[in-house]
Amino acid sequence: MRSNEGVSRFARPAAREGLAETAEIRLSFEDNKLAGLVFGHYDQNLAHIERRLGVVAHANGNQVIVRGTPEATEQARRVLESLYDRVRGGAPMSTGDVDGTIEETARQGLLFPAEGEDMRVGFEELVTRKRRVKARNAAQHGYLRLLKKNELVFAEGPAGTGKTWLAVGHAVSLLEQGVAERLILSRPAVEAGERLGFLPGDMKEKVDPYLRPIYDALYDFMEARHVERGLQTGMIEIAPLAFMRGRTLTNSVVLLDEAQNTTSMQMKMFLTRLGEGSRMIVTGDPSQIDLPPGQKSGLVEAVRVLEGVEGIGRVTFAQGDVVRHDLVRRIVGAYEAETRKMLETPRGDTGRS
Repeated sequence: MRSNEGVSRFARPAAREGLAETAEIRLSFEDNKLAGLVFGHYDQNLAHIERRLGVVAHANGNQVIVRGTPEATEQARRVLESLYDRVRGGAPMSTGDVDGTIEETARQGLLFPAEGEDMRVGFEELVTRKRRVKARNAAQHGYLRLLKKNELVFAEGPAGTGKTWLAVGHAVSLLEQGVAERLILSRPAVEAGERLGFLPGDMKEKVDPYLRPIYDALYDFMEARHVERGLQTGMIEIAPLAFMRGRTLTNSVVLLDEAQNTTSMQMKMFLTRLGEGSRMIVTGDPSQIDLPPGQKSGLVEAVRVLEGVEGIGRVTFAQGDVVRHDLVRRIVGAYEAETRKMLETPRGDTGRS
C-alpha cells in the first residue's frame, strides 16, 4: 500500500513576474524495494518521466519529490502511483510501460472526453496464460477494442507500434479461450518472390526466415512447450501466403503480416478464405512496400475498397505511437519528414541554385 503519511502538495508562486506557477509533490511509498522498481535502475524511470512531462524529480529511499507546473506534477503523481500499483501486482516494468502509463494518465485527465468514452476506465488489456499486456497508448487501446468486436481488422503503421505483436497476442487469447480452434499465421515471402523451391531444406526450413518475427511473438505469449505442441498437432500453423490458395478457414483466427507486400490478387484471395466462426487480422506498413515498381499493394487497395464495410475495423498507427525504443520513434520521424520533403519538392528541382 502507498503511505498517505508524508504526502504533501503545495503550489508555489513564481519568483519573478512572467514565470509560470510551480508546484511540488512529495510521495512516500510503503515498500522500499517496490519503490526502487518504480524509480528504475539508477532512477532511469524517473529520468524518463522528467523528459516526458517536463518536471524535476528527486528520489531518496522510498520517497520522491516532484517539481514542475501544477498540471505536470499532478500527472507525475498519477503516473508514479499507477506504476507502484503495477509492480505491487507483480507486473514487469520497462521504459515502454512507463510511456504507456504516461499516455493512460493523460487520457484519463482529458477535460472533454470523446463521445461514448469513459475516461475513468483504463486502457484495454490483453491476457494470455503466460502474460498480461496493457495498451501503451490510445492507438493500441483502440486497436485492442477493434480486435474484440470485428471479424476483420486492418492495422497500418510504422515498425515498432505493436501491430503484429498485439495481433499475435490477441490470436493466442482467442485460442486459449476456446473462441477459435486454430491459429493460422502468414506472411508473403516477397524476398524470394514466393518461389521457395530453390532454397535448401524442407518446407519449414525454407519459410522460417520470413516468419521468424511471428515465432518470436508466439513465444512471448505462450509457453515454448505449448507452441511446439500446437505446431505438431496443426492447432498452430505458420505458412507463406502462397500456400493459402484454395482453402476455407473455419473456426480459426488468421493473421496476415507484412500485408503491404501482397499484390491485389493475393489480398483478394486471402480475404476470401474467411470461413464460419473465423476472424482475420491484416497488418502492414504502407511506407515499406517491397513489391516491384509499378505493382499495386494489396493492402493499400483493400483498405480503400473496403472502407465503410460493416464488420471491418481499421486502425492507423503514427510515428508517435512507436513503443519499441525512443530512438526508433526518432528514426521513423526522420524518414517521414524526408518523405514529406521529397513529395513537396517540384519535379526537376534538385535543390541546386
